[in-house]
Amino acid sequence: MKYLSPVKRLEFVIQKLSSELQILRLKNEIETQVKSNLDTTQREYYLREQLKVIQEKLGDKDGMQSLVEEFKNKAKEKKFPQYVSKTVEREIDRMSKMQLASPEANVSRLYVEHILELPWTEKTKENTDLKKAEKILENDHYGLKDIKERIIEFLAVHINSGEDHSSIICFVGPPGVGKTSIAKSIARATGREYVRMSLGGIKDEAEIRGHRRTYIGAMSGRIINAMKQAKVINPLILLDEVDKLSKGYNGDPASALLEVLDREQNNNFNDHYLEIPYDLSNVLFICTANDVSAIPAPLRDRMEIINISGYTIDEKKNIAMRYLYPKQLKYSGLNKSKVKIDENVIEEIIDGYTREAGVRQLERMIEKICRRSVIKILEGKRKSVKVTKSNLEDFLGTRKFTREMKNKEPLVGVVRGLAWTSVGGVTIEVEAGTMKGTGKIELTGNMGDVMKESAKAALSYIRSNSNKFAIDSDFYKNTDIHIHIPEGAVPKDGPSAGITMATAMISALTGAKVRNDVAMTGEITITGRVLPIGGLKEKVMAAKMVGIDTIIVPSENEPQVKDIPEEIKENLEFIRASNMSDVLNTAVAEGENVWR
Repeated sequence: MKYLSPVKRLEFVIQKLSSELQILRLKNEIETQVKSNLDTTQREYYLREQLKVIQEKLGDKDGMQSLVEEFKNKAKEKKFPQYVSKTVEREIDRMSKMQLASPEANVSRLYVEHILELPWTEKTKENTDLKKAEKILENDHYGLKDIKERIIEFLAVHINSGEDHSSIICFVGPPGVGKTSIAKSIARATGREYVRMSLGGIKDEAEIRGHRRTYIGAMSGRIINAMKQAKVINPLILLDEVDKLSKGYNGDPASALLEVLDREQNNNFNDHYLEIPYDLSNVLFICTANDVSAIPAPLRDRMEIINISGYTIDEKKNIAMRYLYPKQLKYSGLNKSKVKIDENVIEEIIDGYTREAGVRQLERMIEKICRRSVIKILEGKRKSVKVTKSNLEDFLGTRKFTREMKNKEPLVGVVRGLAWTSVGGVTIEVEAGTMKGTGKIELTGNMGDVMKESAKAALSYIRSNSNKFAIDSDFYKNTDIHIHIPEGAVPKDGPSAGITMATAMISALTGAKVRNDVAMTGEITITGRVLPIGGLKEKVMAAKMVGIDTIIVPSENEPQVKDIPEEIKENLEFIRASNMSDVLNTAVAEGENVWR
């Protein structure tokens, strides 16, 4: 038999015993490991229970587990989109496995808190009453007809369609005309939450898009923070001073705004800190700027530009009497029976103490009157104060500005031009003089490069038409020309003084006098064509202030002339010029001739 041999039988037994021993050893190892794991689990459970009791005794309920439970309860209450719910659940699960004191736990805690504080579905009920919206806009601001109509149009479309399809509105205008306060009124009229975000001086892309969570002290960008402040997904966010953005070594914030202000993209706005898409399509964005040319072209293309020009004297008086005067009385604890200011006094303040397109300085002057009045009343000198033209200097000091008036008579080489500045329109006197020399042209008065180029273009036009004006054809060799614009400390630039400088030089070279009641604006080419300019309304207002009767404007600016309010155009004659012949026919004084 096979196993009758004792040796074979012993070998077989040894094999069996060895196999059994291995099985027993493995079983023992497994049991030991299981027991160890159970001991560890029990130990952790025991310690965790002890920690809870210690925390409760110490009044410290911010332990990790209690924090996790708190976050879970808050997440259940919030109505998250599905992709947000998954992100929050995953992050809370990670937190539950961390120690409270660890840096990673703090990063996760701040991230979850941030998501929980953000609005995802919460909305405010918007105003659907157009009459109510119109009333709010009328009560808050005087004039501004075009802007009010645009807001009512937006509301009407939104009410009719039930969806937001509005473009991004950008108010452009000089300081103090009420761009920021208009946005606040729009928020009231539409029933939206209002959040203002100043962009002036921002030069870091992370200010808009946020920082990556890998960085210490990372945080979300200003857009997401504005949404957290609003607490709803359909607020009105004002992006103030969008033209003051600057590019730094940390990226271009203007480029980061491209996604924010694009209706086709901002429903999936990606903030670097959140790392999940956020829907901005329900937000009504409004921007403000002083200079539209300072806004990058791609960003400007996403906006609907609405220009807010400076106020007329009549508009300033109405704004002062309806809004500024009552507002400052309230701030000073006064009423109209205590301090009396008439309209003629307001006009004197506008004329003698402020020089601006808006009403900010005017409000400061009214505030100063109220302060001085409070002192007089508290000192017991008077029970009430009446401000008149005769005692206005007692409140505001000596008159700061004298009204610039037109020249008393036509002069040679002196022409009144019109210019636009950041504070509205102004008139400038361009003076030209000639003297024997070697053909040099001197330009003084703090001119910019564009204005200097306009002077050179005007000179080339005169040289090519010297026979028409009976000017010595060699004048550019034996005559020096000096062009000066007074107020040399004030920088001046732009092409709109082209026809003014050309007229002044022709007058100086021919001796023909230029009418003192004429002002002009327009760009000149070397062939004598007159090209269109901007800021016409402000320029016309400035001309009327100095007593000008006739204004020469480029023919292509005819639509802008029609848009100017009739109260401004009253008693003014507009001459449309397409070339220098049209300009000179009007500007040269009667009896003078520059065509021989």
